[in-house]
Amino acid sequence: MDYKDTSKRLWQYARPQWRMLAGTIGFFIASSAVEPLIPELFKRLLDSGFKEGLQYPLWVVPAVVIGLFTIRGLFSFMGTFTMNSATSSMVMALRRDLMRGLLKADASLFTRIGPGLAVTKVINDPQVAANSLGGSAVAFLKDGTTLLCLVGYLFYLNWQLTMLSMVVAPLLGLTVKLVQKRLTHVGEATYQAQQTMVGTVDDNARAWRVVRTFDAADFETGRFDVQANHHRRMYMKQVVASNMVSPLTQIVAAIGVAIILTLALSQAQTDQKTVGDFTAFIMAMLLAIRPLRTVTDLYQPINNALIAARGAFELIDAPPEPDLGTAEMPTCQGHIVFDRVRLDYEGAAYPALRSLDLDIQAGQTVALVGSSGAGKTTVVNALLRFANPSEGQIRIDGTPIDSLKLASLRRHFAVVSQDIVLFEGSVAQNVAYASAGGVDRDKVERCLRAANLWNHITTLPEGMDAPVGTNGSRFSGGQRQRLAIARALYRDAAIWIFDEATSALDSESEAIVQRSIEDLRGNKTLILIAHRLSTIKNADRIFVMSEGKVAEQGSHAELMAQGGIYAGMVRIQAAD
Repeated sequence: MDYKDTSKRLWQYARPQWRMLAGTIGFFIASSAVEPLIPELFKRLLDSGFKEGLQYPLWVVPAVVIGLFTIRGLFSFMGTFTMNSATSSMVMALRRDLMRGLLKADASLFTRIGPGLAVTKVINDPQVAANSLGGSAVAFLKDGTTLLCLVGYLFYLNWQLTMLSMVVAPLLGLTVKLVQKRLTHVGEATYQAQQTMVGTVDDNARAWRVVRTFDAADFETGRFDVQANHHRRMYMKQVVASNMVSPLTQIVAAIGVAIILTLALSQAQTDQKTVGDFTAFIMAMLLAIRPLRTVTDLYQPINNALIAARGAFELIDAPPEPDLGTAEMPTCQGHIVFDRVRLDYEGAAYPALRSLDLDIQAGQTVALVGSSGAGKTTVVNALLRFANPSEGQIRIDGTPIDSLKLASLRRHFAVVSQDIVLFEGSVAQNVAYASAGGVDRDKVERCLRAANLWNHITTLPEGMDAPVGTNGSRFSGGQRQRLAIARALYRDAAIWIFDEATSALDSESEAIVQRSIEDLRGNKTLILIAHRLSTIKNADRIFVMSEGKVAEQGSHAELMAQGGIYAGMVRIQAAD
């Protein structure tokens, strides 16, 4: 996406704010219209007050001066207020679209960007773009309209000299254009360097335990220093390129002022103009230099805004998760069938699933076991359509899942994994997460009791209203797992998936979680994925996976009697 396309996209967000933007333009034009009145006031004072004496009371002079500046300041304030109101609304709308894009993006997006970079694109980029564009628009309207009014006043005073001053305009435009190309290049490099630093900080914030365990603070500091130095170099190049504009334009403007000043003095000496005319012309020309410099300096913030906006639009334009299904499934029994399913991950040398056949009866408890990479987690991804098969078919209660709407499919699943994710808020809010009916406190209590967590909740001063902390940091590992089970119970899904749900727990916590799982048997279809085989002995059926397909299946007793892969795994763990 080039800058032209980015500008058009931004305009789509600005268009709904046209009333505020129109008001902004009106206020700044009114403020700028006051500007030429100041040198005109001095002209009249010099031409009449000093020669013929004042023809009006003396107090009128300070009153007019104070009044002019007050009116100009009031209009300027109103223009700034309406502009910021418009840009803040733009930021809100853009952030809403970014969040929607993030939540609906295809799963492949999350293999390319980390959480820190996602936060930057959703929170920072829209604000940077809006602040830079809003500030530039305010400066352009305030100083641009002031410049136009002053130029108009200069034409009124002496159009010949004003036309002569325009000879420096082509030179001024050439100067700005030469710097713009350099600014674009170093601006993009600075933005990318900042994104790299965000990724590093995000890595260290998430993996602080690993960093400290490996005593890698010095290593990470060194890595960050390299990135920070690179960012600083790019930033300083941007500063140099940006600040070249101001002195170059001032030199060009000074050439024009020097020429005009010389000619104006020459006219004054031949008595073609009065002292007031000369003073007003020079004063207006000097007043025009500052807004001229401001307008020519606007390219950098506009360039930065477009770079940030383009980064944000890349997230909005990320391919959405495909949802081509049209059918609804109001109720679900939980009968799952994999019929010769093959699934390939992009860039992988071998398929993750190959001709996989599974038949899981409704209400049955099954376990998927096997070595890492055997395809167990891919089964879960395929069931939830985070990954789509290239061959074969997956059916639930006889309905192909690719014919179902994603929301209709996923509402029948509850997943409890090793990596529990809890959200900022209270215990009750986490248990009733995303519930359309809000928080039903009686139901929350029942779910917490069923998850064997209610006794602990009653010891907290705030009870179920107690905050869980960042990702459940106020709870132990076992308590977080049970809170996740309570959340799944509240959802009341027909199919439950426990993906290594007890692998990181101590024996006592594991036993409590296992009791919660046992309470669900027979009522729900349970899929247990575990490396610790002692936790799945009671499963109705165990599927031993190898290289993306089922190598053995049966109950614990049947598989032990076969003396195959599963029996060997059990003996190895027993020996350990």
